[in-house]
Amino acid sequence: MIRLGVIGYGERINAVINSAFRQICEDLRVVGIVDPDKEGVMKKLAEQDRKDVKFYDSLDSLIKEGKVDAIAIGTRCNLHTPYAIEASKYDIPLFLEKPISISMEQAISLEEAYQNSRCEVVVSFPLRVSPLVRLAKKYIEDGTLGRTEHITGLNYVPYGYVYFQRGYRDYNITQGLFLQKATHDLDYIMHLTGEPITEIAAMTTKGRVWGGDKPEDLHCEICPEREDCPESPKNRRLNSSVEWDTELEDHLCPFSKAAGTPETGMNEDSSSAIFRFKSGIHGVYTQVFFSRRTAKKRGAIISGYNGTIEFEWYKNMFNYHGHHNLKDDIINIGSVENHFGGDIELARNFIDVIKGRNKSLSTIWDGLRSTYTCLAAKESDEKGGFVKVRQVGQVS
Repeated sequence: MIRLGVIGYGERINAVINSAFRQICEDLRVVGIVDPDKEGVMKKLAEQDRKDVKFYDSLDSLIKEGKVDAIAIGTRCNLHTPYAIEASKYDIPLFLEKPISISMEQAISLEEAYQNSRCEVVVSFPLRVSPLVRLAKKYIEDGTLGRTEHITGLNYVPYGYVYFQRGYRDYNITQGLFLQKATHDLDYIMHLTGEPITEIAAMTTKGRVWGGDKPEDLHCEICPEREDCPESPKNRRLNSSVEWDTELEDHLCPFSKAAGTPETGMNEDSSSAIFRFKSGIHGVYTQVFFSRRTAKKRGAIISGYNGTIEFEWYKNMFNYHGHHNLKDDIINIGSVENHFGGDIELARNFIDVIKGRNKSLSTIWDGLRSTYTCLAAKESDEKGGFVKVRQVGQVS
């Protein structure tokens, strides 16, 4: 049996444990938790965990008294770094949710903590191990494209409303959607090219779609505009404009003052970046948070002199186009769920790390590389122009 300790037992880590970890290891048990909301956590826990689970006041007491084989950190984003730094003192595998840091100060402190740590970390970057990225990586490594010359990443998010009607809208915790969302995509983009981004210029649009002047505590059931508002549960159901049934329930207003303002800080309606890699090639990335239904799109286009690859997760589609011959490959990998098949593969890797059968495929250094890139994008948006990306191992 694998004895798992959890720091911050939220919805995301609950889903990862029950829909991914347990698919790989049926006898995994959550035996210890650090979370002040004991009542709420007990409602989420799987039945097999409720009987023997114990709650602790700190990560140190969890590890020393809980005799855990591994730990997972699923707290709010601003607490990922402090707990990960504590975990670095122990030789116990760690599953760390993204973003691993939300500020440069946090990221540098985290990097320093892991310089000599024996704690092996699996960062929650499932896209890099999804079947489509693995297939693209094989084409690139086999030389099918020739040398990679350009990459484009696209993410038209069909559930962008969650960043404005849930706790994600607290900008003090999220620090924007480069860190919250693009950290996934910039990670797989650098993974595919095999090199870091060294410079980035970014731009965001805020407050034109989401946010507004509605009361901070407004929710649909008490709103006088619920009959006509496209975000009401009734109209979302009529328009099939949500990704999950839970979004058809009463919810906080995404046009509320609680979402912040461009001046005080808020998540963006959309954002884009152009970036240069270490070798001198460049790429672009765009994310849009008001797309719905069949407008959803997430994937990439990678080009070399000999050919172009394009893949799109929502369609489970992979195409290779030869530039100088009649070779075109069209591949459909079949339907996969939970981060497009990446969650189960990352879970497999984490269980293998715990059992000593493999090394992490999504390391703390990968997490830091993406975080530094996202922080540079955020700085560029605030100041204008290109910003140099801090590199892992860089001397301050």
